[in-house]
Amino acid sequence: MKPDRIAADSALTALAPLVWGSTYLVTTEMLPPDRPLLAATVRALPAGLILLAIGRTLPRGSWWWRAAVLGALNIGAFLYLLFVAAYHLPGGVAALVMAVQPTVVLVLSALLLKERITALHATACALGIAGVGLLALTPRAGLDPVGVGAGLLGALSMASGIVLTKRWGRPPGVGLLTFTGWQLSFGGLLLLPVTLIGEGLPGAVSGRNLAGFAYLGIIGALFAYAIWFRGVERLPALTVSMLGFASPLAATALGYLVLHETLSPAQLAGALTVVAAVVLARPRPAGNARRRRRKPPGASPAPAPAPPPARASSPVPAATRAPAPAAGRHDSGPDT
Repeated sequence: MKPDRIAADSALTALAPLVWGSTYLVTTEMLPPDRPLLAATVRALPAGLILLAIGRTLPRGSWWWRAAVLGALNIGAFLYLLFVAAYHLPGGVAALVMAVQPTVVLVLSALLLKERITALHATACALGIAGVGLLALTPRAGLDPVGVGAGLLGALSMASGIVLTKRWGRPPGVGLLTFTGWQLSFGGLLLLPVTLIGEGLPGAVSGRNLAGFAYLGIIGALFAYAIWFRGVERLPALTVSMLGFASPLAATALGYLVLHETLSPAQLAGALTVVAAVVLARPRPAGNARRRRRKPPGASPAPAPAPPPARASSPVPAATRAPAPAAGRHDSGPDT
């Protein structure tokens, strides 16, 4: 993979967690209070049905249960747990708890994708968690046990979804938007009965609530998940997971810009540490590595092999042949 292609794919994929970083702000400022199931369902199901209507393709064979599993891990369970964490924890703390996701991806990739765990990857995961910790752990940060548990389970759910999406790939002939629609629809349908039984519908919905739901459904789900699954296909699983650290960066920046929260020197150092972790986890072009192994820096090129001696393209007439060598000569080259 070419370096410029890697950079372009990484930059586009990072837009998804940047958008998801606004989830914490939208949840607390625009959605009805204490309704994480409703928020998750309204975010996933309408966007999934829209994409299904556009693609007009349903899963076949084993992809029925595979799409259901991916929809549950990437969408249904993850979104519910995400909103529970968002309601019970400050945005930065929720992001910190979810920051264990790349470490889970690293372990699952070794088990299911047979990818080797390197010291560089382990260092990147540790730096990412440390950076998010510096971003999130302010003196006013609260650690609600329900929120922490939901965040950890959400990280496990999304990590498993990333690795299984990488392992199974996408069915031949199925477009990216259709594949995204399958998962959003399965995740939303999984959440719908639980929402109706566990929370019910709110008695009143304001225009502010509708705007928040529309933003999360169109931008936060339809757009963000499409480019996210594109990145899962094109980039290593760990790289995609590390790009998820853009979410707490966005949450912190929005808190500063919209809620007028202050940023301490430790938080600024945390932001730089997160960026360093993402850079460490970026994929290296395999072709360049192979070339470096074949030709160490400073090594002179090997001499080109001598061309084989030329042979006559047609038999030489007997009259023009050289006399036979005298006895005792052992010339083995061509006649001249």
